[in-house]
Amino acid sequence: MGSQAPLTIQEFQRLSNVSRETCDRLAVYLALLSRWQKRINLVGGRSLEDGWRRHFLDSAQLWPHLPRGATSLVDLGSGAGFPGLVLGIMGVAEVHLIESDSRKCAFLREAARETGTAVTIHTARIEDLTPWPVDIVTARALAPLDRLLPMAYPFLDLGAEGLFLKGKGVFEELTAAEKSWMMTIATFSSQSDPDGVILHVKNVHPAE
Repeated sequence: MGSQAPLTIQEFQRLSNVSRETCDRLAVYLALLSRWQKRINLVGGRSLEDGWRRHFLDSAQLWPHLPRGATSLVDLGSGAGFPGLVLGIMGVAEVHLIESDSRKCAFLREAARETGTAVTIHTARIEDLTPWPVDIVTARALAPLDRLLPMAYPFLDLGAEGLFLKGKGVFEELTAAEKSWMMTIATFSSQSDPDGVILHVKNVHPAE
């Protein structure tokens, strides 16, 4: 992020347009993350120096891109809960966090409890779960798109749309993925990373 000054909670609130109560709950989340990070590696070590931008704004920026009327979400490879738990705190009614690492799931349970957020945490590999209908599938830094789509497809095939946080290599990822997949794509510039992209995919199916 260069020499950019860390984002403050006040700047985060202005950019994300969330309530003061939501900011307070996210501040509890950030404090808990900082404590747990000393024991287990939940996020990139230096990213917490600008946590409001790198993790919370990065996640919250998906909110305006949620399909109209969306109430249910699956977050693949949740890790420390970004973006799924943030979107749950912001008001998505039914959030499922899928994470195979039991220590990260212990953190997610504690973060959900401390922030008063009702989420369902699945300690499992994505491919071992039987899919169920949801409105949206999210993922951040999980896998390149040609490997991410096979993981997301069981949910996408049931009618979900995908919102994936991607870096500057997204167009190379799309080129690789389009060899095997057909989809309707929209891309949006990231608020949190000058090189980042929000990738919105729908109507996904294997190429003929």
